[in-house]
Amino acid sequence: MSANVNVTIWNEYRHEKTNEKVASVYPNGMHAAIAEGLDVSGKIRTATLDEPEHGLTAEVLDDTDVLIWWGHMAHGEVSDEIVERVHGRVLQGMGLVVLHSGHFSKIFKKLMGTSCDLKWREADEKERIWVVNPAHPIADGIGEYIELPQEEMYGEHFDIPQPDELVMVSWFEGGEVFRSGCCYSRGAGKIFYFRPGHETYPTYFNPQVRRVIGNAVKWAAPVAREYPKYGNAQPLEEIKPGK
Repeated sequence: MSANVNVTIWNEYRHEKTNEKVASVYPNGMHAAIAEGLDVSGKIRTATLDEPEHGLTAEVLDDTDVLIWWGHMAHGEVSDEIVERVHGRVLQGMGLVVLHSGHFSKIFKKLMGTSCDLKWREADEKERIWVVNPAHPIADGIGEYIELPQEEMYGEHFDIPQPDELVMVSWFEGGEVFRSGCCYSRGAGKIFYFRPGHETYPTYFNPQVRRVIGNAVKWAAPVAREYPKYGNAQPLEEIKPGK
């Protein structure tokens, strides 16, 4: 992995323009807050839904080592062509960090192959995110738990495949639990789903949340290796008939 990681932060950027409460928390958009808190070496750019090609042109994606994705109210407006483009890049090795309601995005559901459905509730309740895999790189610098005074509840059952690695589990004041830090590999790419980040709360200003996202970017960055070859293959050595 290169010391420099080029990151693209994708955000719908709709709530911040239509909801005064969200705009008061994230006046420059959630993507700007995430970018501000990202402690990585390399190029950091942002892209939003209403840009041409959603800001995710082939040139942008080819220059992206890790893509961060936040979506909620406009999943259906994301072009299937762009989803296919992102999907192909993940299989080729680009990392993907999916945040909060991005669990219902077209790209995450395509990569998981399940409904990715869950229980939810907005009740300004406390969330405690417990680190259950303290040796994992994504947990580096994080204590036993992250406590958020107010967040939206997500509850089990979360309809996702069994994670390759489970890093964090959330507990909510109302009693529910949730697998909130899940790692996967698809093709040559690595994927991390991280639960917190409802648009009406200042979650992306929390130093521990920012640390997790930065750690996830570094973990998901592509490995420097040749992409696998597929299809008909010639033998590496002579095959002797009748052996």
